[in-house]
Amino acid sequence: MPGLFKQGDIMVEGIFPVFNKELTSTSTFRSEPPGVKCVGFDLRAFRWTQVMIFAIQEINNDPGILPNITLGYRILNSCASPTNTLRAALTLAGGVRSTNQTTCAPAISALIAESGSTQSLAVAGTLGPFKVPIVSYFSTCACLSDRTKYPTFFRTIPSDYFQAKALAALVKRFGWQWIGALQSDNDYGRNGIQAFTEEMKNLGVCVAFVGTILRTYKMEKIQTVVNLIKRSNVKVILAFVPEGDFYPLMKEVVKQNITGIQWIASEAWITASRPSTPHIYKAFGGSLGFVVQKMAIPNLQPFLANVNPYTDPSAAFVGDFWEMMAGCRPGPSPRVSVTETCSGNQTLVDQQHVFFNVTQLRVSYNVYKAVYAIAHALHRLVFCKAAGEKNLQPCRSVPGVTSAEVTREVQGVNFRNRFGDRVFFDENGDPPASYDLINWQLRDGKVQHVTLGHFASAADGEYELSVQEEAVVWRTGKTVPESVCSNVCPVGTRKAQIKGKPICCFDCIPCAEGTISNTTGAADCSQCPREFWSNERKDACIPKTIEFLSYHEPMGIAISVLSLLGASLSLAVMTIFIHYRGTPVVKASNSELSCCLLSSLFLCFLCPLTFIGRPTVWTCMLRHTAFGVTFALCISCVLAKTIVVVTAFKATVPGNKMSGKFGPKQQRLILVFCTLIQTIICLLWLKLNPPSPDMDFKYSEIVLKCNTGSDAAFVAVFCYIGVLSIICLALAFLARKLPDNFNEAKYITFSMLIFCAVWITFIPAYVSSPGKFAVAVEIFAILSSAAGLLFSIFSPKCYIIVMRPDKNTKRCVMGKVQ
Repeated sequence: MPGLFKQGDIMVEGIFPVFNKELTSTSTFRSEPPGVKCVGFDLRAFRWTQVMIFAIQEINNDPGILPNITLGYRILNSCASPTNTLRAALTLAGGVRSTNQTTCAPAISALIAESGSTQSLAVAGTLGPFKVPIVSYFSTCACLSDRTKYPTFFRTIPSDYFQAKALAALVKRFGWQWIGALQSDNDYGRNGIQAFTEEMKNLGVCVAFVGTILRTYKMEKIQTVVNLIKRSNVKVILAFVPEGDFYPLMKEVVKQNITGIQWIASEAWITASRPSTPHIYKAFGGSLGFVVQKMAIPNLQPFLANVNPYTDPSAAFVGDFWEMMAGCRPGPSPRVSVTETCSGNQTLVDQQHVFFNVTQLRVSYNVYKAVYAIAHALHRLVFCKAAGEKNLQPCRSVPGVTSAEVTREVQGVNFRNRFGDRVFFDENGDPPASYDLINWQLRDGKVQHVTLGHFASAADGEYELSVQEEAVVWRTGKTVPESVCSNVCPVGTRKAQIKGKPICCFDCIPCAEGTISNTTGAADCSQCPREFWSNERKDACIPKTIEFLSYHEPMGIAISVLSLLGASLSLAVMTIFIHYRGTPVVKASNSELSCCLLSSLFLCFLCPLTFIGRPTVWTCMLRHTAFGVTFALCISCVLAKTIVVVTAFKATVPGNKMSGKFGPKQQRLILVFCTLIQTIICLLWLKLNPPSPDMDFKYSEIVLKCNTGSDAAFVAVFCYIGVLSIICLALAFLARKLPDNFNEAKYITFSMLIFCAVWITFIPAYVSSPGKFAVAVEIFAILSSAAGLLFSIFSPKCYIIVMRPDKNTKRCVMGKVQ
């Protein structure tokens, strides 16, 4: 395998993806399979090889570390392929010969490999059992921290475990809730996205889709991922993909003019030079991503400028490098080339290519630290002292150094390099986590990787993210892009999960009556206390409306007017009866009972006034008891009048002495007795369980009412009045056809029919009426029944007395005038 080689006392090996794509070929099994062919010369990876060589030369020239011991190297190409990486690792582990093929080089002491996590997994799994220390400069998969599987693996770049936390902190910082993700079809991409999605679950962020790409995919598969992006409504997409795998997709995204997406990058491509062009910037400008810290390595630029094919014509990769940089071939090439042959006068000393910009080295600095970490481990192993101490003498022979001993010393490495950075590995072989936040910005027609923030571990074990938000260039402009599946629910609504969709996709449902949400994005609505109700916006609880039948509302005013009108009419009729008490009509009507009846009707008309107004202890006790007693007195008067009518007409029958047995004394006795029974019921009611003010909590109102206290007493009062009414109706009905012009039984019958009809319809109406309307129904029944009695019994008499005095004679009353 072609590679870069230099003999030394101790060999440090390296594997780099100098070419980024391996050409596959189909074996016919009829001839020997062709050798590995790789294309796509990668300037970035070639600089990594040169940094390794530069670091080894620095160490060989430094008397403070490994004095009198020369480090050698051999560097092979992996073609960014796991199989070719494994082939290279086995080649290095098997030992190599020097260029003159006469002496064997020392066995491998340590290996610096590889950039891709999948490649590093192959190497670590193969060489781990042989105790060969492997130090990676760009493999970030968290799976490589498993010490049970990879006990000899170390790296100078933080694990994706930390990068996932950094990316999650970035998503949280800008409030993104709905993002897409792209992964490479290898261990780096799959494990990285897995760690990232776990962090997203902890934050409640949803991943809309996960697309998979790889540099070897055909265009149909890449187009499928592009269509996935176009169909989705996400505005933020994370690409956890190496630059080589991502570049074909980037070109297709630009080609189809897919803009308006904020890209989040993994460290594998955010600072890569190949996509950092104004053309790619059209779709990927403003990208954000984390990278390891940058560093400027002194004297590296002249070293890179002196790389040429004329110093060592046999050096691998240099001819490809020269052809790309100088635009000509230094000599005959086995590959087909369209460039001309170099004249030999070309130089790269004044070249302004980004390859020679050593002020912002990141991965290259990781390679530099990896070489020095191995050198410090070898120094301590050979001299039994730390580098930099005086009076150094070897404590063991160099040929006796084993890879297992180097692994043990690499684990214990802890030193501060010339730039002030402390280099060490934790128990999992990982370095301390520290990242710079990079933002793609276009300045002077060039894409710049501008550092606008930092992510590092804090003293309490947590992590801190600092961002210069005002300096960030977003793909969508100056404002932070929003990326949500569903907009945040406003106040007064709650989230309702959409079936079959992630938790971030929801509908906003208005809060139910009596519940509120006074914060945006509420998952549930809160129930208002009993005394409160939700306002129209459902964002605050307001006191419920206090409802009772008041004197100030139209209904209260109307009832009061009708009540006073009825009472006034009762007094007016009583005045007429008193004034005309000597006339036949009044005498025939039993003036004493009539006045008693009118007095009770007067009180009945005033009873509704106790039902109006805010319920109190006294008004509640007075309402039903006053109603019960006054109506009992009223019906008792009607009952007495009915008995008087019946006995009066029975007295006309010869030999019947009924009228003598039912005189004024007996009439008063009936009134007192019938009323006393109701009075006793009401007194027991007030004594045992009296009515009291109560509150009925309805949906949006509090109905103030009178609790009857004892339902049995309440029913008893009504039932007693009902019994008296039925007796009156029955007696009046039997006497309706008695002779005489003035048969009062007809009017009593009609009045009692009205009375019974009103109270029979009252029951269902009262039960079905809400709040204060139930009170209004009861008042209506009282007024209707009282008015029925008043008009049915007394209107005919008043008509004769006032309007037809000519009929107010004894002859007319007795029916003897034809």
